[in-house]
This record gives sequence, structure tokens and C-alpha cells, in this order.
Amino acid sequence: MTIAIYPGSFDPITNGHLDIVKRASSIFEKLILSVYDIPQKSLLFSAAERVDLARRAVVDFKNVEVVSYSGITVEYARQAGAKVLVRGLRASSDFEREFEMALMNKKLAPDIELVCFMANLRYQFLSSSMLKEIITLGGNLDDMMPQHVSAALKRKLLP
Repeated sequence: MTIAIYPGSFDPITNGHLDIVKRASSIFEKLILSVYDIPQKSLLFSAAERVDLARRAVVDFKNVEVVSYSGITVEYARQAGAKVLVRGLRASSDFEREFEMALMNKKLAPDIELVCFMANLRYQFLSSSMLKEIITLGGNLDDMMPQHVSAALKRKLLP
């Protein structure tokens, strides 16, 4: 069985992330959406909240599980039995960052491969941080995230 992990902070999960989940889960026998518990950036949702939001978003994908993890991603991948890291690419800036991470991960774990999915054109501009900013300013991007995620964002961000 080929196990892949899709690591990220998912603060919160968006339809762009779910597009990657859909495509990756159709290729790999098992996909573990891996929520990094303490990334080096400010977060709106706790690890438990991000895991819950993601689990609810992927409930219809039978070969996808959601877990929280900490530490070095490739070490976690080994512990999970994964041979592949899945990443999504939106723009050239994503490519540069992902390329740097891929080189370091290959140094740390030459046995783990990276598979990058180009973001769907509909989600090329989408990021969790942009969603949070637009919601804070009163905008409506409900079609860019699952309904339960939109409701959670509004509860956190709007008075």
C-alpha cells in the first residue's frame, strides 16, 4: 500500500486544500492529512480545532485520515509508513519555498518522495491567511471553504 501524507498548518482548511486531497486520494491508497501542531507562524485555530475542521471536511473520502503531528515532517512520514509527501503549488513563490523544503527533506530522508500538485486555476490565489483577512474586513468567500469552516472563521473573527 502506498501511503502519502499531505502536511500543513491548515489554519483553516480551504477548498484549495480539499482539491489537492481529492486528487491525491485518487492516486494513493491512503492519504494522511497531517496537521502540523505548532508551525512557526501565528495561528487562529488550535491544533485540535484544525484537526476537527479538517476531519469534517474530508468525511466523504474513505481513504483519507486526519491527524496532528509535531517535529520534522519526514521523520513523522517515516513513522506513519508514508513514502510520499504531497504538496500543492499555487505560484512561483510557492515553488521556490517548496523546492527549498524538498531539497532539505531529500537530504534528511532520501527514501521519501515529493509529489506536487498544481493548484486548480480557481484556487490559484487562495490562501488561509487571505481568507481570514477578507472575513475580518466583512467580505464573503463562502464558496472558497466548506460551510462549517466559514462558520468557525466568522465565530472567531467577527464580533
